Amino acid sequence: LAAAGTMRSVPRGTVVIHEGEDGDTMYIIVEGHVRIFLADEDGREVFLNECGPGEHFGEMMLDYGLRAATVVTAEACRFSVLTRAQLETYMMEHPELALAMLRMLIGRVRILTRTVGNLSLLDVYGRVAHLLLDMAVEENGRLVIERRLTQQDIATRVGASREMVSRILKDLRAGGYVETEDNRMVVL
Repeated sequence: LAAAGTMRSVPRGTVVIHEGEDGDTMYIIVEGHVRIFLADEDGREVFLNECGPGEHFGEMMLDYGLRAATVVTAEACRFSVLTRAQLETYMMEHPELALAMLRMLIGRVRILTRTVGNLSLLDVYGRVAHLLLDMAVEENGRLVIERRLTQQDIATRVGASREMVSRILKDLRAGGYVETEDNRMVVL
């Protein structure tokens, strides 16, 4: 599918999609990562997702609705950009792609459903703990968070202030639940 699109390079920090705008393109990430979020008039953000190579975003343009979220490059990126017409034609010629996209979208809905549940049902401590466990990968019998997250990154993802996240991380370290090792967080 990526071969059917037009290649485009974009520097870090570029807004690729603006929430609420009209759009008729989907992007396949060839290199780099993007952040997907909602923002209000005051600049507060709610993190929705992060996508990297081999993943895509903007496919919701298929329903002719307005863009549902903002997408910003987290680093320099290369995309394959497809128009609605190109994507629809390709999907009709390759129905297995439509099924694969449907499964991927269902997976995203499951993640967003869990996120809404966490925001509604858990306190900030619980949301931070869930995030750390979700991001951790097993490495030599330990749970390690490979990607370095700032306190603001965590706060944006869990819908809290950076100060609150700072206090929670301090408590988790003091309680022996997490530690920092080689600039990575380890969940104990």
